[in-house]
Amino acid sequence: MTNEMIMAGFGGQGVMLIGQLMTYAGMLEKKHVSWIPSYGPEMRGGTANCSVIISDEPVGAPIVTAPTTVMAMNLPSLDKFEPMLRPGGILIINSSLIERGAKRSDVKTYQIPSNDIANELGNLKVANMVILGALVAATGAVSHESIMKAFAKMFAKKPELLAINRKAIELGARRVNPQ
Repeated sequence: MTNEMIMAGFGGQGVMLIGQLMTYAGMLEKKHVSWIPSYGPEMRGGTANCSVIISDEPVGAPIVTAPTTVMAMNLPSLDKFEPMLRPGGILIINSSLIERGAKRSDVKTYQIPSNDIANELGNLKVANMVILGALVAATGAVSHESIMKAFAKMFAKKPELLAINRKAIELGARRVNPQ
């Protein structure tokens, strides 16, 4: 199985971290992966997106032109990448900042109020982890356990961040798979 994903938002929303964690989790699962970041002219507040491929087979080319999944943290990202999504693909929308749903009826859409959930947790900075949890649950590209291992490894020097981020990831996943 090959998952070709685009994660997009404003700089500072943690989009690159989502891509890195997905890629690292794929590596932990011994899958073939690629991660390509793309920034707008400004860093914080400018546009940012990354392309991630996680596959059971070798990745021939790291460019994603027809993604199986698009995750949009803001409206400009949704407007730009929704048309590229393959029919039958997965569209994940940060409904806290995007007031519209999908324009397409041939994709599976999840509207996740990631900023609202992060605010309920008391830390807006974990909004990206909420949407990451939804991304993992919706795609099955990597396991929840692998994401948590990847997070723990990447933030080994900041163990105090693990608990709130774990909770944010779990709450995002529940929006896709209620339990």
